[in-house]
Amino acid sequence: MADAGIETPIDEVEALVQGVAAAAVLDRHWLRLIHPDAETNGALAERLEALRQAHAEAPDGIDAPQIADRLAALRAELARRGLDGFVVPLSDEHQGEYVARRAQRLAWLTGFTGSAGMAIVLAERAALFVDGRYTLQAAAQVDGALYEHRHITDEPADAWLRSHLSADAALGYDPRLHSAHGRDRLAAPCQAVGARLVACEDNPIDAVWDDQPPPPLGPIGPHPVRFAGVETGEKRQTIAARLAEKGAAAAVLSAPDSIAWLLNVRGADVANSPLPHSFAIVHGEGDVDWFVDRRKLLPEVPAHLGNAVKVQAPDSMADVLDGLAEAGTAVLIDEAATPVWMVDRLTEGGAQVIRGTDPCALPKACKNEVELAGIRAAHRRDGAALTRFLAWLAAAPPGSVTELDAVGPFDTISGAGPNGAIVHYRVTAETNRALEPGTLYLVDSGGQYLDGTTDVTRTVAIGAPEPEHRDRFTRLDTLARQFLWQAGLDYDHGTGHGVGHYLNVHEGPQRISRLGSGAALAPGMVVSNEPGYYKTGAYGIRIENLVAVTEADGADSGFLGFETLTLAPIDRALIEPAC
Repeated sequence: MADAGIETPIDEVEALVQGVAAAAVLDRHWLRLIHPDAETNGALAERLEALRQAHAEAPDGIDAPQIADRLAALRAELARRGLDGFVVPLSDEHQGEYVARRAQRLAWLTGFTGSAGMAIVLAERAALFVDGRYTLQAAAQVDGALYEHRHITDEPADAWLRSHLSADAALGYDPRLHSAHGRDRLAAPCQAVGARLVACEDNPIDAVWDDQPPPPLGPIGPHPVRFAGVETGEKRQTIAARLAEKGAAAAVLSAPDSIAWLLNVRGADVANSPLPHSFAIVHGEGDVDWFVDRRKLLPEVPAHLGNAVKVQAPDSMADVLDGLAEAGTAVLIDEAATPVWMVDRLTEGGAQVIRGTDPCALPKACKNEVELAGIRAAHRRDGAALTRFLAWLAAAPPGSVTELDAVGPFDTISGAGPNGAIVHYRVTAETNRALEPGTLYLVDSGGQYLDGTTDVTRTVAIGAPEPEHRDRFTRLDTLARQFLWQAGLDYDHGTGHGVGHYLNVHEGPQRISRLGSGAALAPGMVVSNEPGYYKTGAYGIRIENLVAVTEADGADSGFLGFETLTLAPIDRALIEPAC
């Protein structure tokens, strides 16, 4: 480092490398966080990359089996703090499903690795709550003797608390990990039984997780306008106009994808999505306070942002919120997404809090023409790769390929036979199955490209399919559930979710679901169309295409249509013409 002219103290370099190792770095651009020339200095780059890999490969305990000991340690810590229970959400400080290794507290405590869930730990009992996508996975991963397994819709957490929380009990929660709506859902059963909901100054799990990874320091770089389609300055003025319509002088942004979209930046703090973890406050003139660790910014970011974006340390956000509150500022917050500590800080400090939705969510969801063109191009490349994979699979002798063999080309859901019935199945050496003749194989794949995000599922017959396979497969029609319902069948997940542009593969506010949508479909939105059917212990079927919402040609009264984006073959051997 001295030979390269780098004067940064060794301990600071070590801390930065540890943070990079805790992120989801895929290339060596991170070296420029240390020095602009570090990536091109061969000897230095090799030494630093070796140090990063050593830290990345160090065990962090997330996949370790000592669940009973961890549960006991947490209960002891709760007792020390005078708490009778604690709520453990899957979400992190940004209320999202894309969680960095440091924030995988639910997985560390319970062993459950799905992307949606929550645990509640009391002194004598504990429960894990998951939705229908994860009931089978939870049963396989989480010891039922330690945690009761509950379907979060059929047996919600508030009902469980009303039954098992004693009067005068103190139930702890981390106000950084819950939205205002989430806190209210916990407060209601506590009030009903005479218990107290207590905000913890720090998370008790962090106190007993000895090898917890540090906060991620994935490098943040500009997302060029040739991919984004619109400059960040224009986007900021659009959001400022939306604030004016709401009567707000500022808005708090906590969703990483909203901030990434607004500032035309991308990061690497979590796996599979180019998200930079940060917070932001957008002001009525279009300028932004961006609360982000400066160590994550690549050298070209300040010039990309310009003077209207002020980079501040994350721990300074409380002071900025206090300043807004003291001035009586009208601040827009999304109660379903903003951490409750921020909402309380503004409310108690005297701000005029305007409750609404994230002002970036809808503009982000409605892709511009440059983004749509990029998404189409990404799907052409992605479809070619998936078609090559399916051709390779079709040419392989039945029974010669395992789930792990097939998963090699992708970070994907690869489920054969009964494993395909586990909606978000992840193959391991212990669960690996051969793709045997007479069974179904489900492959759910996707990619992040600079010009778009893809998500596609295909179900393939290995050898000759059974009549039942063909019948269930064919019933997944364009109006997905009605033909399943005719046969007394259904599936326990939504039919479609929004998809971002080189951002989240699960994006709001739009969705197609029995639970309703956060927004009406509008031109430019991209959604998945993924009906399925799952027979526990036997097989799973899902067909997933991405579609763009369009204005229907020649239609009256504003009718909309869909443009299919996904380009990958469907196994015609599974189609039953008589259905």
